[in-house]
Amino acid sequence: MDLTAFAETIGTSGPVTIAGLSTRGGHVQGVRIVQAPSGIIEYNPAEMTLRCGAGTAMDEIEMALLGAGQIVALESGGTIGGALATAASDIRRLGRGPARDTLLQARFVTAEGLVAKAGGPTVKNVSGFDLCRLLVGSLGTIGMLGEVIVRTRPAPAVSRWFAGDAMPDYVRSRLYRPSAILSDGRTTWVCLEGHPDDVAEQSALCGLAETDGPPSLPPYRWSVPIEDTLRVLTDMNAPAVAEIGVGVIHASVEQPSPAISAAELVLHRSIADLFDPTGRLNPGRFPFQTSPVVH
Repeated sequence: MDLTAFAETIGTSGPVTIAGLSTRGGHVQGVRIVQAPSGIIEYNPAEMTLRCGAGTAMDEIEMALLGAGQIVALESGGTIGGALATAASDIRRLGRGPARDTLLQARFVTAEGLVAKAGGPTVKNVSGFDLCRLLVGSLGTIGMLGEVIVRTRPAPAVSRWFAGDAMPDYVRSRLYRPSAILSDGRTTWVCLEGHPDDVAEQSALCGLAETDGPPSLPPYRWSVPIEDTLRVLTDMNAPAVAEIGVGVIHASVEQPSPAISAAELVLHRSIADLFDPTGRLNPGRFPFQTSPVVH
């Protein structure tokens, strides 16, 4: 995919933000908006890789994978670039892995308006600094994704949800690699995937009853230390659902700004200054970004 036009649109100066389907928000008012290229370029089911524009809708990707019996471990909705930039893992992250493990290669536009590449097209030939993992979750502040190659995986034979009043820690200790364990402090939901006989046997271990699916998730996503998940859930005074073993809480209120240590602040600022010293890419997404002048 030729990213020349995309790079020219981003340019070399002035604040700029990127939008996909506007499902994950975060734009600063008055900042020029650009859109990444879209479309599936190449899909190789045998190699379990897919190459596409970062602006490609997740719905389109999921439909393409469905025909080959494969999935991608990213949150549905919006664009694939948005899912990667926000590190939006699927709710089954406990079993399927985090978003950062999905991206194999990225071609992106830097703050200088240059097209750069990170990673490699297959799992085995990635070498050098692992910039892909740095790009995932960076909210487009160190580079704007134009084209990506992601890892796909076989779809499970069955995927079923179960629920009960067993404690989450007990459930996790009894089960072998559940795909998800959710809790609102009263009910525990579990997603089990794999061979039907294995799923049936695993669900019986905890006396869980099959249910239609996961609960409705509140709109705000909190990131907390994994070991503090249940404590934070218990202390909250608002409806919430926690992803056990992952460190994510879906809450009905926004998370207060987390405290950042002096050492962490220095590290974040050094990375931001290295990739985007003027803070022109997606300004306002992180407190440690340089504040650009918005015209």
